[in-house]
Amino acid sequence: MDDRIDNSDFIVNAGDRDSVIEYEQNRICTDTARKFRECRAAEGITQAELGKLAGVSQPNITRFESGNYNPSLEFLVKIAAAMNRKVSISIDNRNIDSDTVVSIGNQGFDSIRESGYFYIDKTYFIKEWWESGDAVTLITRPRRFGKTLNMSMLECFFSVRYRDRRDLFDNLYISGDAEYMKLQGTYPVIFVSFAAVKQTNCLDAIRQIKVIISDVYSQFPELYTSDKLNDGQRKLLASASRNMDDVTAQNALNDLSSLLTSHYGKKVIVLLDEYDTPLQEAYINGYWQEMTSFIRSLFNATFKSNRYLERAVMTGITRVSKESIFSDLNNLNVITSMNDRYADCFGFTEKETFAALDSFGLGEYKDSVKRWYDGFSFGHVNDIYNPWSITNYIDKRQFRPYWVSTSSNEMISRLLREASVSTKEKMELLIRGYDIAVSFDEQIVFDRLEYDDSAIWSLLLASGYLKIANIDYPEDSFEPVYHLRITNTETLGMFCNTFRLWFNRSDTNYNRFVMALLDDNLEEMNIYMNDVAMATISSFDSGRHPSDKALPEKFFHGFVLGLLVELRDRYVVKSNHESGYGRCDVIIIPKSADDSAIIMEFKVHSAGTEKNLQDTVNSALRQIIDKNYDAELHDLGFEKNHIRHYGFAFEGKRVLIGKQKNR
Repeated sequence: MDDRIDNSDFIVNAGDRDSVIEYEQNRICTDTARKFRECRAAEGITQAELGKLAGVSQPNITRFESGNYNPSLEFLVKIAAAMNRKVSISIDNRNIDSDTVVSIGNQGFDSIRESGYFYIDKTYFIKEWWESGDAVTLITRPRRFGKTLNMSMLECFFSVRYRDRRDLFDNLYISGDAEYMKLQGTYPVIFVSFAAVKQTNCLDAIRQIKVIISDVYSQFPELYTSDKLNDGQRKLLASASRNMDDVTAQNALNDLSSLLTSHYGKKVIVLLDEYDTPLQEAYINGYWQEMTSFIRSLFNATFKSNRYLERAVMTGITRVSKESIFSDLNNLNVITSMNDRYADCFGFTEKETFAALDSFGLGEYKDSVKRWYDGFSFGHVNDIYNPWSITNYIDKRQFRPYWVSTSSNEMISRLLREASVSTKEKMELLIRGYDIAVSFDEQIVFDRLEYDDSAIWSLLLASGYLKIANIDYPEDSFEPVYHLRITNTETLGMFCNTFRLWFNRSDTNYNRFVMALLDDNLEEMNIYMNDVAMATISSFDSGRHPSDKALPEKFFHGFVLGLLVELRDRYVVKSNHESGYGRCDVIIIPKSADDSAIIMEFKVHSAGTEKNLQDTVNSALRQIIDKNYDAELHDLGFEKNHIRHYGFAFEGKRVLIGKQKNR
């Protein structure tokens, strides 16, 4: 605490970026207690009255004012608010006030700083990136993790357009380095975002890229009156329009680099945000090959053969394979979530998150915030929090799935729905809270996602829905084995909602089937299960011509994921679980002794050995008895009359369900 404290504001200095904030272990100085005491006296209230207003104990106020109690920031915020004052926490030489406005969705660094909105200082990223010396850097992080804001920060720091705006960095980490501040506002910077390239066909997507590039040109009006350009360069300037041809567009950022270099006498910095958005949309909408061909030439001209390029940064969610678009870029350094570099530059660390919660009077909810929004890991740095969810929670003060609600998750849903049986079985384990062990290539080959089962784990990890719990390096294998788990409560909700939506169409009657199952209404179970199969079974077909057996089996495992979600409050749902002398397809174990346990066996009708679906049902029911699948339930204390057996027979989209009688 220092002389900046007056009777209006209280500023708690919690140290610099490298210190650990532990308020309870750092005694508040006598001067701080004195100023709080003087403020209370000025308000004309007693310690007992202040304690009642603030909701804290009066003895602790007495001890604090006498210098014998080291309070948490939450305590200070409460007693300051009771006296109509605010507390600022000073970290990394900047303050977070208890009444600071949280600007949701604002990704402009200059706008946030000019308005004094809530901001966590990430300006050390400027220094770390510049000192890396990398010519072209690709950084991948999940969406809404501050990538665009950091790119805006780089533009504000380096761009000549902000040469008179050193004030934007006042009291931030980078401002304390005089040598680095000499770089501020000294480079021509080209900042491009592909966030808006979400068209459903290739022609419109490329048109949108041309619009974006044309708009970038318009941000440099000085070029149109520059006396440093020759006639040939003026023609290049004029050729960059929304109607330019593909080749002109692919070379346009290279051309702009040459024009800016001529005008300013200095090479350019290129910033490309959301580089992979056009590629994801191309995959989803079926024009992958055409888009990668266009992007490959654009990137080659911009980042490889561009002799006017000083440095470049690209950001995105996924690491698209080098063979797809980066085959010519041997100067590219890729930094994924598995790398240590820049690990704490994106997202909020636990230190930053807890300090912010304290400053907004939300310190008592740290455990819940950690359960909901913690769990991300970058490199060896754990306990990274999602900025979008944290800022929304601070603003709205309600626990909600803010981050997962910002995307339709269409691609994830489709890939999981059409995935192999093995993939769905692993998802069942994840939903039940277990880790899974898988190997995969960190690079994502989008056009092989449907054929390579391991690729989906790479995508889910890059997207932030899964995290690495541990990595093994087997001696007999060249591939590491990754132990993955669901990131946190919020992402668990995303998976549950995804599986629920597979069946929650109005024409499926899935919920009615679940109710009929729990009510042991066999007639309604048959009616509604046939509705479910008729409406949804084809959606589990990836188009890879599965066998007559494979498609029902994939549907069945999707069905089990749906049951996991729908019944998780009342039941434990297990599939392919070992019990007795084999593995039963589904075992549903109630959490209450008042409910019955359920065993399900699924079989595909065999025309060669079974006359009809009833024969198939009977075969399934016999297997439950012969394999003694009741064994585990008996061990858990379930009596025979509290265990129900169902056999499911599939033939195409037809389903027949039968029940074991006389039980």
